Amino acid sequence: MKMRKRIFEIIEVSKDGDKLSYVYDVVMIVSIVLSIIPLTTRNPHPFFAYTDVLTAVLFIVDYILRLVTADYKMGKHSIGSFLRYPFTAGAIIDLISILPSLIIINSGFKILRLFRLIRTLRVFRIFKAFRYSRSLMIISKVIRHSKDALFAVCILAIGYICVSALVVFNVERSTFETFFDAVYWATVSLTTVGYGDIYPVTTAGRFVAMISSLFGIAVIALPSGIITAGYMDELKKEREEEDGEE
Repeated sequence: MKMRKRIFEIIEVSKDGDKLSYVYDVVMIVSIVLSIIPLTTRNPHPFFAYTDVLTAVLFIVDYILRLVTADYKMGKHSIGSFLRYPFTAGAIIDLISILPSLIIINSGFKILRLFRLIRTLRVFRIFKAFRYSRSLMIISKVIRHSKDALFAVCILAIGYICVSALVVFNVERSTFETFFDAVYWATVSLTTVGYGDIYPVTTAGRFVAMISSLFGIAVIALPSGIITAGYMDELKKEREEEDGEE
């Protein structure tokens, strides 16, 4: 029981002073990066065939360790925890990230077309990095706690994009051939990017573009403020908890 608890402490996000847990986190992050590098080139170097096997073994060991300590993760010391854990989001991402490498390890699989499709699943490995970073864990917690506010901002942005696109589509009939072109323009204008490939030419259309750009600054700033405020609150709570434990 004590050994399993210690394993759980090591594989979870490292706490201050736990050097072994910190080393484990660093090793896993490096492994995730190494496993994704081959996706950045059309013809990966043969060296990455060996690193992929190594990272696959590490991911499999990590998955097994998390499975055998699932009761600590789920907070309930019962057999039900071990049955529910494989269906959690983290466990599913772990499993999906392992599958492409299993195809490589087992040379008996000769379904090359399917292999090319499964190979793209490696991108899911980047999500594994969330569990090894304390800051990313805090941000994910902030997003969960602020989901209602962020959802409201998202609805506001989508609503304005639709209204803006509808207005400019009817004002600039010669410029925007389809409503999708108007939606595309409204989206890039709302985010203040403005690629310049499609733009209004009439005075009314330019006026709509000005309003859209100004409104976009406010809408884009809202999520940043919500997440920043929540992040600071979470840091404050963690410091108060650490002070309380001392």
